[in-house]
Amino acid sequence: MIVGVLKETHPGERRVALVPQAVAQLVPKGFQVKVEAGAGAAAGFRDEDYAARGAEVLGSREAVLGAADVVVRVRADAEGLRAGQTVIGFFDPLSEPQRAREFAAAGVSAFAMELMPRITRAQSMDALSSMATVAGYEAVILAAHYLPRMFPMLMTAAGTIAPAKVYVAGVGVAGLQAIATARRLGAVVSAYDVRPAVKEQVLSLGAKFVELPLEAGEAEDKGGYARAMDESFYRRQRELMARVVAENDVVITTAAVPGKKAPVLVTEDMVKSMAPGSVIVDLAAERGGNCEITSPGEVVERHGVTIVGLLNLPSLAPYHASQMYARNVANFLLHIAKQGGIDFASDDEILRETLVARGGAVVHPRIRELLGEA
Repeated sequence: MIVGVLKETHPGERRVALVPQAVAQLVPKGFQVKVEAGAGAAAGFRDEDYAARGAEVLGSREAVLGAADVVVRVRADAEGLRAGQTVIGFFDPLSEPQRAREFAAAGVSAFAMELMPRITRAQSMDALSSMATVAGYEAVILAAHYLPRMFPMLMTAAGTIAPAKVYVAGVGVAGLQAIATARRLGAVVSAYDVRPAVKEQVLSLGAKFVELPLEAGEAEDKGGYARAMDESFYRRQRELMARVVAENDVVITTAAVPGKKAPVLVTEDMVKSMAPGSVIVDLAAERGGNCEITSPGEVVERHGVTIVGLLNLPSLAPYHASQMYARNVANFLLHIAKQGGIDFASDDEILRETLVARGGAVVHPRIRELLGEA
């Protein structure tokens, strides 16, 4: 099986779908890997590094597409693909289900890494968690950059400097990494999530768990993601959270529900209540934002508060983000492509849950439902 690796074309995207170490993982298993020249350059991986690990570097995108059976991408699209090829990557089918139709129309078999089931067997392929880890880290680094204070408490000859206070709203993978990073920088950290089960994880990282007297009911779905709650719940949550937000120097919000608009956790009035110079980092900016006045893709100042709504935070650390993503993709390839081909008829849960388009049709039941084709 020939695997093609393309240079990413999405604006600002610096990651690459396979790194040289992942090539070395695949080649001994019988895969051939063709890499577009310069594909890994933005992430810090040279063409000669790929060649040294057994890949063939080709001079053009067209040459790779012409040779590949499977094309691996960070951000997948149907452009340039031919019928019968397979593509693996992120393309957000729950929010943009029409993308699945594009792959189907091209006769391409498309696997969405976002749909990887959260089961033990698939942990090494869970690219969403990998990228959330990087995003949580980068959120804290950005907050530290924009905050006009230092994070740690310092005892100096010029007096004692009080530590920054950081509040993390939403304790998934990104939230946990944000807590750990802020703690390492010396901040006093508190956190909240609608899922009470995460309290133990928050405490284990040395942060305080904020208790809000809310009845969350079934706040978690079978995949471990937060469920969307009704507006009355979010309204009550905002009322109780207002005081907590006002008391902190940094607020990092990570609340997202797959395929849905991000819930508003921080209102404009709450922003006004924060001290001048405070920072909000909104990791849900791509889905509309957890802060009411986030400007997706921008860093803005409102009411004396800096609101960071930058998109694609994993691309700010492209070397390690690519390394993690490539390991997820390589493990996925090794799982689904056995004996030289992909058994699309397999009833394996990992293959079934990630396969979106096949044979000219959208085949994933949930995506078909979103398209009105159920």
